[in-house]
Amino acid sequence: MKHPLLTAWLVILGSVQLLPATLYTAVIDNPAAPQTGYFKLGTTRDLSGHELALNSRCLLLDGEPWFPVMGEMHYSRVPAAEWRAELLKMKAGGVDIVATYVFWIHHEEVAGQWDWSGQRDLKAFLQTCQEVGLKAVVRCGPWCHGEVRNGGLPDWVAAHKDWKLRSTDPKFLAAVTNLYGQIAAQLQGQLWKEGGPVIGVQMDNEYGGSPGYLLALKHIAMGAGIDVPFYIKTGWPAMKTPVPLGELEPLFGAYADGFWERGLTAMNGNSWENFTFKHTRTDTGVGNDTLGHRTSGDTAGTEKYPYLTCEIGGGMPASYHRRMNYDPRDVEAVALCQLGSGSSLMGYYLFHGGQNPAGKLSTLQESQATGYPNDLPVKNYDFNAPLGEYGQINPQYYWLRRLHGFLHDFGGKLAPMPLTLPAAQPAGRQDLSTLRWAVRSDGISGFVFVNNYQRLQSLPAKTNAQFQLQLPGGDLMMPRSPVTIPAEAFFYWPFNLDLGGVTLTYATAQPLGKTERGGVRTVYFAAVPGVPANFVFATASLASPSAKADFENVKPRRAPAIHVQARSGKKIQIVLLSEADSLKLRKTDDGKYAFFEDPSTYAEQPVATTLLQSAGPAREITPGSGSGKVARAPEDAEFTKAATWKIQLPNRLNLSRDPRLRIHYAGDVARVTLNGRLLDDDFYSGRTFEIGLQRYGPEILTGDLRLEILPLRKDAPIFFEPRMQPNFGTNETLCQLQAVEFQTQETFWPAIARVLAHWENIF
Repeated sequence: MKHPLLTAWLVILGSVQLLPATLYTAVIDNPAAPQTGYFKLGTTRDLSGHELALNSRCLLLDGEPWFPVMGEMHYSRVPAAEWRAELLKMKAGGVDIVATYVFWIHHEEVAGQWDWSGQRDLKAFLQTCQEVGLKAVVRCGPWCHGEVRNGGLPDWVAAHKDWKLRSTDPKFLAAVTNLYGQIAAQLQGQLWKEGGPVIGVQMDNEYGGSPGYLLALKHIAMGAGIDVPFYIKTGWPAMKTPVPLGELEPLFGAYADGFWERGLTAMNGNSWENFTFKHTRTDTGVGNDTLGHRTSGDTAGTEKYPYLTCEIGGGMPASYHRRMNYDPRDVEAVALCQLGSGSSLMGYYLFHGGQNPAGKLSTLQESQATGYPNDLPVKNYDFNAPLGEYGQINPQYYWLRRLHGFLHDFGGKLAPMPLTLPAAQPAGRQDLSTLRWAVRSDGISGFVFVNNYQRLQSLPAKTNAQFQLQLPGGDLMMPRSPVTIPAEAFFYWPFNLDLGGVTLTYATAQPLGKTERGGVRTVYFAAVPGVPANFVFATASLASPSAKADFENVKPRRAPAIHVQARSGKKIQIVLLSEADSLKLRKTDDGKYAFFEDPSTYAEQPVATTLLQSAGPAREITPGSGSGKVARAPEDAEFTKAATWKIQLPNRLNLSRDPRLRIHYAGDVARVTLNGRLLDDDFYSGRTFEIGLQRYGPEILTGDLRLEILPLRKDAPIFFEPRMQPNFGTNETLCQLQAVEFQTQETFWPAIARVLAHWENIF
């Protein structure tokens, strides 16, 4: 006779085992062959015989699928002395191609006076790209946007009332012809066909008018000698009349949320769609301050091109009326969704932040005073990007680096794989129960992508989940035992993946990269936090039919956890890393993998400040006069009411150790001046206002360094992130300087010693 308590437990356990799995099913067909033959490319071969091309699925390098990573950095927003070090950081983060705007106003602010010197030297920048091993895409304008004054058009161009800007007006195109001739001179010797880094150029930006204008720009560029494999346009907004097939490759973008939104709540419009997987490529939210809210949909014929991106939001700056401050996961989840939706070029805007240069006639930022929709800081264009205004490494850099390592080693397989969506799709932003997932597959192998994260809206865990992939060769169930997909998790899992003679039927872990050493292939994976890591191999691909093929609940560690052998005799081992360790893994130039702790560790020291003036009454915030009609940023004269402090840096501060001034404050707008000259400014968003001091030495050590903070009104019509809401207490205004410190990078040898201490070449 069974004990009643034992009987009760058996009933409970039995009921748990009998719970049906939540089965997520996708029907995957054998994909049709990619289309080609209609692309109007420039010269595709370089001096070494390497060839670039594309088909309707992906880019091709020497005839093979190529999955590069592109990151944007604006040469004219970064001092030339810093280019090399910052480009190397981008390369270390997995970037293969650097995209950059040519802001016309930065080069011909005064009509006829061209300036290609210093940080405006495009040729020198491209030469530096070449030296560090990066390709380049040049976004030529004439209109770029990029949050620059007039979208990059010089005032003297914007002021021409008898010119129809951004059109085939002969007078406007005559000026553009001059601009493109200047760009062509900068590109001379830097083109792909000449052995240089420039593989593509973009015509204008965010243009939805007549395709005749874009074709005229291409004709002018080619006439000026700008002969490159790829001629590009942005894929948004959707055009009513498509550009003739094959003339310009469209590149797309996706942002988690936008500083340009007119409303003062988070995730306005259709931004939530960028946290889902979908066939359409056009982000209907990007640029809706000028383009308006649009419905989902692509320009007819978009499916004839590969899904290439140039503006996956690497971050987001604060405009005056919308103080954006992304969670790093906002960037990461959107990037994963674009990858899972079929992208075969991951391009980020921005990957490296910058700072507006000084103008001859005016400041050079976008503002409502110039008729544009938003007020941006005068100097600061940090963008909260993976690499900041002064080269700071932000958290999303490490996650993206990990993803890019996967693309470098497995992207050739993934790039031509089309997207398959399950039948069940989220019904809308408030549909939190439908799992967001997709498959990319060639009909045999592929990857399952899952995103259970959405910005500022918690998606619950999905319990008892199992995926049924109905492949042409038979169904595959993964995993064999249902699992819980944790809340706010996002990941990708492989199936039927050839690891070098051994077929991995599936893994509930993410592949990161592979390397060879001593005849043994090591493949690295990252565990998904909260999900058991299981690896199942195809028995027929193993050296012995009796060899172990199933490995369940594998524990992460830095040493190999699984050893298998192919029928050919090839030995393969699996290293499963924890989330933390996987973010430290990086492939070195010699093809090995190592764990890198960030050597840029800083010691903090307080900085002496002296209050020179208390804050006056908070300014009344009125709407701007531009097309935006949102809260207006303060003008210079209004800073006479700012609280002002003198900052006293140590006289013997070693600028070679990359010290950074960190200002913790709460208020409206802060700015730092040196001897009366504006160094940098910040719209308060809850982030630390950080300034790299090395850039301003040695003057900054002895000059008059001041901090000004304007008080913030409690009733200000400004959006703040929910987690960053200012704390007014019982006050109606807020102006606090909480702390000022500087961080000094450790001296050379301790930093190197730490790197070496954590350097592990794994087998």
